[in-house]
Amino acid sequence: MIPNSPGRPLIRTALLALAGAVTAALALTTAHPAAPTAAPEPRPQGATADGAPLLQQAATDGTGLSPLLARGKDGRLWDYEPKGTGGWKARVDMGGGYSSASALVQAGISDSGRGNDLYFRMGGTLYYTAERGNETKRLGTGWDQYNLLVSVANMAGSAQPDLVARGTDGQLWLYQGKADGTLSARIRMKDSTGWNGMSLIAGRGDYTGDGIADLVTRNSAGNLLIYPGTGKATADAVLGTSTSLGNVDWKDYTALVSTGDNNGDGKADLMAVDAAGALWLYKGTGTAGAPFSARTQIGTSGWTQYNLLF
Repeated sequence: MIPNSPGRPLIRTALLALAGAVTAALALTTAHPAAPTAAPEPRPQGATADGAPLLQQAATDGTGLSPLLARGKDGRLWDYEPKGTGGWKARVDMGGGYSSASALVQAGISDSGRGNDLYFRMGGTLYYTAERGNETKRLGTGWDQYNLLVSVANMAGSAQPDLVARGTDGQLWLYQGKADGTLSARIRMKDSTGWNGMSLIAGRGDYTGDGIADLVTRNSAGNLLIYPGTGKATADAVLGTSTSLGNVDWKDYTALVSTGDNNGDGKADLMAVDAAGALWLYKGTGTAGAPFSARTQIGTSGWTQYNLLF
């Protein structure tokens, strides 16, 4: 069993939900705009070696920085705790069976933003569970209409981090977060159906230095684009005009991910996995014209074994 930690308590209700203990008694919220009839909820297989429920958090180092969670192609989940100066400590095994979740998203909401909470999708149903709380919430069905869910911090003026959802039709939607983990009605972020042409989408921080979270994408040509958040919860006006950083290096990465600030300087960073399995850190500068410093290698190999980093 992975030990509990005073700095990061066990996510008690996520353990139960992912182990198959979510029941119809969980209230269905109105966060989702359209809720098709719910199918029977799937039950993931697997548990930790001692039979404990699946998800338990590893010890934290007290830096206040967010961990990186990685799901292997075998469905096993791993926790990487931040060193506090850039990079990660040795991974901690969090158990198997996570292939049953078709989306996993980490967001800091509970305990005034200090909790590392989870949104997860099983079948077409989205759930939220607080690290520092005692309740898992079923947020609605119909979430299988989205092929990507990403946490992007605060893009449109709310105090809590938001979710970005990309529809199978190529539309991009913003769900503003609330203090209890529920979500406001969705807002179309930009009048475009071309978002399925983006091979990678990430965020979770302000990259332009204006205090508003931004969206980082890579297009089919391999160019990295930053779409600045406007701070407006207005349809088709959530994002400003994109800036291209070119395709040097970016075109060859197999994954991009951000956990926000990784090295403790207060600026959002970006990480990338190359084809050889190495992990690279691009430290944020907080400057719109040059948002990232030159890359630094923080993992030598093995990162292509994961099919999800969040």
